[in-house]
Amino acid sequence: MPDVLKQKVAIYIRVSTAMQIDKDSLQVQRRELIAYANMVLSIDDYEVFEDPGFSAKNTDRPAYQVMMARLRTGEFSHLLVWKIDRISRNLLDFTAMYSELKDLGVTFISKNERFDTSSAIGEAMLKIILVFAELERQMTAERVTAVMLSRANNGQWNGGRIPYGYDYDKQTKLFSINQDEAKFILLAYDLYEEKQSILYVSRHFNEIGLKTRAGNSWSATTVYGLLTNKFSTGTYVYNSHRRGRVRGETDETEWIKIENHHPAIIDDVRYDRMQYVLQRNRRGVSKQGDSYVKKNVHIFGGLCRCGLCGGNMAANLDRRRANGWRPSQYSCVNRRNDTAKCTSKYVSDITLGPFVFSYLANILRVTDSLAKRLNAKTLQNRLLVGDPFVEVDYIESSGLNELLAILKEGKTGLEYRPSAHPSEETPGADERTLLNDRRRRGETALKRLQALYLYGDSAMSEKDYLLEREKILADVKKAEARLAELTKDDADSLMATDDTIQKASYFLMVENLLNSRTMDYEKVVRNIDPEVPQGFLRQTLDHIEVTNGRVTAIQFKNGITNRFIYKGQN
Repeated sequence: MPDVLKQKVAIYIRVSTAMQIDKDSLQVQRRELIAYANMVLSIDDYEVFEDPGFSAKNTDRPAYQVMMARLRTGEFSHLLVWKIDRISRNLLDFTAMYSELKDLGVTFISKNERFDTSSAIGEAMLKIILVFAELERQMTAERVTAVMLSRANNGQWNGGRIPYGYDYDKQTKLFSINQDEAKFILLAYDLYEEKQSILYVSRHFNEIGLKTRAGNSWSATTVYGLLTNKFSTGTYVYNSHRRGRVRGETDETEWIKIENHHPAIIDDVRYDRMQYVLQRNRRGVSKQGDSYVKKNVHIFGGLCRCGLCGGNMAANLDRRRANGWRPSQYSCVNRRNDTAKCTSKYVSDITLGPFVFSYLANILRVTDSLAKRLNAKTLQNRLLVGDPFVEVDYIESSGLNELLAILKEGKTGLEYRPSAHPSEETPGADERTLLNDRRRRGETALKRLQALYLYGDSAMSEKDYLLEREKILADVKKAEARLAELTKDDADSLMATDDTIQKASYFLMVENLLNSRTMDYEKVVRNIDPEVPQGFLRQTLDHIEVTNGRVTAIQFKNGITNRFIYKGQN
């Protein structure tokens, strides 16, 4: 810890909104805190760090970060704030900062709460006050959410991007149709109903020089958004998507729908017909009665990425072979985008299948006992056995060494051996009782741990608190997850049965890979349900990098990447 040669005060001031910046809040804080440093602390050496318009919900504030960096150099002996919630309203963020201040020997003082951390009572009061500061922030967030839901129920606009085809008057708070944009919404409907192709509509828009509101070219995604936007029918829909860290759609029962909220560009009948046609024409689905089922299963769908531009590779059906087999092919999505102009070649199942499955089979054959006798060079020789690898010169050493290390520990995650007898694992009521007890004990332990950390006689470090808390939370989550499995309804039980069948299929497929030295990919995929190898790959691999029709890297779910360097490659 650096020695503090003389006393110097770091003064931190903050207001949270742009409106407060223009008032005298910052000036009052600055004036009063400088006077406090001079008259109460008897220190005339100070520096003010100011964050106007930033919230204290986290530490992502420029002046705060600069101040902390300088505190770590030993430049300051005190940190002085107007109120504790000026520097943080998050308990974990503050405890991390305070723990660091203690290590640096810096005294923390809050003027308005009238305490400093040089005394034991001041330190205890600090923690108590911060708990209520964080509670206030959370309650404020809940109140704001409730107000916004209430506004939406009353048909009031809660802000955000104005939907395409409309203008918004802030004075009257009413929407009106933007005639220039509305005609392109109608044109999109006309073109799609005629050509049945979203890609055709996007290309037509780009050919006539039309730009999106952001000034970008149109894509299939932006056109699809135009055709599925309920706002165009005069209906205002709110709360259809989750906010915060957990993304995705909310349950439709939680949506707020206000019909006849504003003038409609598209009538309800035409909109509903469009949704039906879009659903019917979705790639990979075919109609059976009133339902839709998958028509084509692309085994490597969603796994391939372009090695040239990093874009995803879309799956399509390749040409039909003489024997009737029609494999899949994968091409970079940016090849279809005139602005991106990616030149990467497409790749077919005929190339991908033998390469990827032969490589996985070679890894599976390396047991932990065998791996302990190998080095990187001999492991590489074993992994590149087979016709698919004749053009591969070597595997990059970093990924190869990582793979060898975990092979020696037997922790690759690739030795997929699911139980073929799930009934032996079926738990009874005793397991539920034990799990409920385990969960209750964990919840009690969390409450006791928090009380010990905040109010205990002997100080517990933040690091020890967080480590112990994570251990308890992990155990509680495991118990809850297992209980959730045991309390599934009949439909879920049926799904569990299907899952067991799928795992057994993976088991047989892996055994087949191990027992066969040559990979007849076409024979394998034409004689089994293609969802079996597809599901196995998605559980095993993160993605496959393909460059100009060749596999150049495979990244596994455990984070390891094996990169292949081909002969003659620079």
